[in-house]
Amino acid sequence: MRKHHFLFMLMYFFHVNFSGAQSGYPIEVENRIKQVENRLMSWVQTQDTLKWSLKQRMDFYKIQGLSVAVINEYKIEWAKGYGWADTSVHKAVTPQTLFQSASISKSLNGVGVLKLAQDKKLDLNTDINQYLTSWKFPYDSLSKNKKITVLNLLSHTAGLNMTGFPGYSQVDNLPTIPQILDGKKNSNTPAVRSQFEPGLRSQYSGGGVTISQLIVIDVSRQPYENYMWQSVLKPIGMTNSSFAQPPSDDKKHLLATAYRTDGKKLDGNYHIYPEQAAAGLWSNPSDLCKYIIETQLSFLGKSEKVLSAEMTRLRLTPYLEGPVALGVFIENRGGTKYFQHTGNNEGFTCTYYGSLSEGKGVVVMLNSDNGAILDEIVNSVSSVYQWKDFYNPVIKKVISVPEQTLSLFAGKYMLNGESIIISKDGEELIFNFRNMPWKMYFTSKVDFFVSEFRADLKFLMDADEKVNGFSVFGQTANKVE
Repeated sequence: MRKHHFLFMLMYFFHVNFSGAQSGYPIEVENRIKQVENRLMSWVQTQDTLKWSLKQRMDFYKIQGLSVAVINEYKIEWAKGYGWADTSVHKAVTPQTLFQSASISKSLNGVGVLKLAQDKKLDLNTDINQYLTSWKFPYDSLSKNKKITVLNLLSHTAGLNMTGFPGYSQVDNLPTIPQILDGKKNSNTPAVRSQFEPGLRSQYSGGGVTISQLIVIDVSRQPYENYMWQSVLKPIGMTNSSFAQPPSDDKKHLLATAYRTDGKKLDGNYHIYPEQAAAGLWSNPSDLCKYIIETQLSFLGKSEKVLSAEMTRLRLTPYLEGPVALGVFIENRGGTKYFQHTGNNEGFTCTYYGSLSEGKGVVVMLNSDNGAILDEIVNSVSSVYQWKDFYNPVIKKVISVPEQTLSLFAGKYMLNGESIIISKDGEELIFNFRNMPWKMYFTSKVDFFVSEFRADLKFLMDADEKVNGFSVFGQTANKVE
């Protein structure tokens, strides 16, 4: 009986979650779905093309579930779920499954804050303390007598600390936003304070975005989730999404469970994020595609469900030199500009891209800490849908390294307090970081790469061919064993 149950579930999983034939899309769309599912690609290509199926990479990365939606010509062309929202109860991912949007929340928060500016309820260039009534930012000498503006908060140019937040378990006593900003009482993070003067340069700060959350609350005189629902999510049509933290009871049957890089469930299923503007949105790719499409149409002056064309164009304009705009990052790929953001909460990762012209876009969401697959899926979508010059892999020629030399590289390395194990597997070397085993490819006797993250690595050897470590991103991982 148990054997038959296992076989049934295996067949169900393969049929429902990896078969495009049951989705009901036109045949040409079905064909594109199958192509996307079977040509995931790395940042690098070799003489032997690095290409995999979606199922192969989900198995490799130990990803339990993921969801994808693709925009073509300003419409959602398809949306599909793969794998499990929760393995323990065999709950499959569907297009309606909700994932934590993590830092993608910042993009929607930017819309909400600019809506207040559009309605003349705040000025983007005014000192934030003019709008904060329940708490005041404590300026000190590090800000050099310069005041932080709302634009600084949204563009990460306020000179503040706190990149991100770890969230809270479902049994924790949640802190208030002022307690989080002061690092007091139930807060599990330090106070949000100046590190350098505002307007000097960009430094990513979830802490600054959390201050903008409090501005929304104080100015609108509503709970943050209520304001965002009425002013942003509902008008756009993101009817399954919510900033409520913890999530409301009527959404719980749709929630995905969070999993670690080893495929094990996060204690309590997911964390709670009172830092709603920075990390608190629950959504799915279809709803986020509605946000992307509305942004695209508003940018062209063809829709203003929330923001005018003028305000949308401001939101999509980098504040200083570089890619950072107001809640989004701007990338130029082959002459086409895209607005995008990624996200990473405990047990969830996600990404989106939307073009500023031609109505192209994609959203990918996972219930896993391992986000390496995100770019591989986006590369596949951009290739299948012929996004001009979006996917431009680095071309490398792989060589064979003598087995005797490979043995010299095997061992334990330490980088920033974390261990990396390099082990020999037949005629190959395996790079194991955070329990993820990655195949190593050599381009010279000492130069190598792995396909799972974009970096050029080089072994450091002395004149006697003793291996002392390897270099990566300008740092050295020292060999200790």
